[in-house]
Order: sequence, then C-alpha cells, then structure tokens
Amino acid sequence: MAKTDYKVIGVMSGTSLDGIDIIYAHFALDGHWTFEILQAETIKYPQKWTSILSNLVQNSREELHHIDVEYSHFLANVISDFIKRNDLQQIDFVASHGHTALHQPSKGYTFQIGNLQTLANSIQQRIICDFRVQDVELGGQGAPLVPIGDRMLFSEFDYCLNLGGFANISFENDNTRIAFDICPVNIVLNHYVKDLGFEYDDKGTLASHGKIHEDLLTQLNQLDFYIQKSPKSLGLEWVKSYVFPLIDALQIEIKDVLRTVVEHIAIQISKVIDVESKSVLVTGGGAYNDFLMMRIKAMSSSKISIPDNKIIEFKEALVFGLLGVLKDRNEINCLKSVTGARKDHSSGKILIPEN
Repeated sequence: MAKTDYKVIGVMSGTSLDGIDIIYAHFALDGHWTFEILQAETIKYPQKWTSILSNLVQNSREELHHIDVEYSHFLANVISDFIKRNDLQQIDFVASHGHTALHQPSKGYTFQIGNLQTLANSIQQRIICDFRVQDVELGGQGAPLVPIGDRMLFSEFDYCLNLGGFANISFENDNTRIAFDICPVNIVLNHYVKDLGFEYDDKGTLASHGKIHEDLLTQLNQLDFYIQKSPKSLGLEWVKSYVFPLIDALQIEIKDVLRTVVEHIAIQISKVIDVESKSVLVTGGGAYNDFLMMRIKAMSSSKISIPDNKIIEFKEALVFGLLGVLKDRNEINCLKSVTGARKDHSSGKILIPEN
C-alpha cells in the first residue's frame, strides 16, 4: 500500500535570482492532498553566484558542465545547513528544481544545473530532481510545472497567478488544466533597478514616480510571444534577445522604464484574468509590489487574493515537494495540457546516495 504521509524538503531557485527557496513540508493524503509548511526560508545568493547565474547563457557547454558541478556542491551545502540548523530528523527525500541554465524547448533542450549525483552523495538523502528534461523529450515546453500543484493544493481559486521572474498562470477549462507564461516581470524590473543601486523596487515606489513611455509600451505589447497560443513558456534567453534590446535602444530614465514595464505587465495579465466574479490567487515576489498590484486590480474585474507570506514566497518550492511525492508514487506530475507534451507523465529522476 502506497504511503499517504510524507515529510519532504522542497528546493527552488528561480530566474529572478532572489535566492534559494527551501522548505520542509508535511504532505498527507486523505481523499485529497493537504499540506503544512513546517520550516521555510530564502537563502540569498553570494555575489559570486548572482554574477554566475545571471550570465549562464553566455557560457559554452563545457563551461556549463564545470558550473553544474560547482553549483551542485554549493546547493548540497545549503541544504545540509538547512537540515542541521532546523534539526530535521524525518526526511523522506529532497525534491529539488535546480537552477535553469538553458531553456530552449523549441530545440528540444532544457538544462538545469544542480541535479548531479553529488547532491545525493553529499547530503546522504534521496533526491528527486531534474523535473523538466523528460517533458521536453516528450515534445513539451518543460514548463510550467506548478499547475498540477495548483490543481491539487489550491483548487478553491479559479486562477493561480505567480509573479516571479516571469508571470505564469494556471486554471481549469472543461476539466483540463491550462497554464502558460504570460510575460516577464521581476527578471526585467530587477535588472533595471540595479542601475540605481537597489536589488528590487520596494513596493513599486520607484515605478510609481515614473512616466509611461508610449513608444516602448507599444513595442513591448507587440512582441510576437503575446499572439502565440498556449502552451508557451519564456526564458532568460528570450528576454535578452527581445526585451532588453528594445528598452536599451530608447535610452530613457530608469524610473520611466520601470513605470512602462509595470504597465505592460498589468496589460498582459489583465488580458487573461479580466473575468468578473472569478477568484485569483497571487503569489511570488511580485505580490509585494503594491504599485504593480494596484495596476493589475485597476484593469481586472476578478477578485484578487493575496495569501500569507509563506504561500507568497514559497509556493513554488512547496509544489516541487509535491511533484517529488507524485514521482515517488509513480503518479502523474506533469500535464500534457499544460506543457504540450505527447502524454501526461511522471517526470523527474531519483538519486540514491552512493556512499
């Protein structure tokens, strides 16, 4: 009889480079899955790793291999320290996303660093990881992977909207889960606010004092991605190829860049969620951007809900824990309706300590 009770560590590193989100959670199955986040924190990246991770797409495959080895050791140290500091005794496994180095599903390729055997060996725990590769091999986008968690853990909401490096959304349509990336968010906002000496625009205050640059807004809204049908996903390469060049060519003030990008985000999101009497759960760092949230609410008829801080900040790490649980049970954790893969499947690989 399959286990119905799990205590797992979930680990997530996203494109916004806020740090490594790590949680210790309890999952229980009694008709449906329930959860409790027992411990949670974000480990900020040292400057060295922020620099390396923000420039991964510029490395050769050989250089990425060496970075993969080094990052796997770094991640192992972060997780081991989390286990020791919190005196965690019962751990069924660690479910880890790693960090995306390259994501080119149209070319049949995705690569997340930090998923090497050394991770299991160093921590001396079972590791369930590398959740995206199999989906891309099956013709899918390899993203987003969180929607099955939205369905199983947050079904009381009509829409689940995450505002991280990118905005992504999931919802039910005729008993089928639909999900896709909407637009870039913090990956762009944080990039430009750093020129002013800040890690992020606290509450969107800087953006709120800027002016909309109409030409830039028009060009952003006319990017080809926005007329593509789902499933579709975005990566750092796309931002560096299409978004940054548009903005940089105009040489406008940073506060005006931020204001224009916020308006662009709100416009693109409102196209998806502007449905009266529908409920929207908003998570991710962007939920703390008061000015962005104000603009989204102004353009939408939906009821916007912002949960407690643990869910805002750690929902993705939580869901990767659930993906690990489903993989451990050999149950579907990746939906073809979301990624465009040829079939629903149980994605990820399991690493067992070798020594």
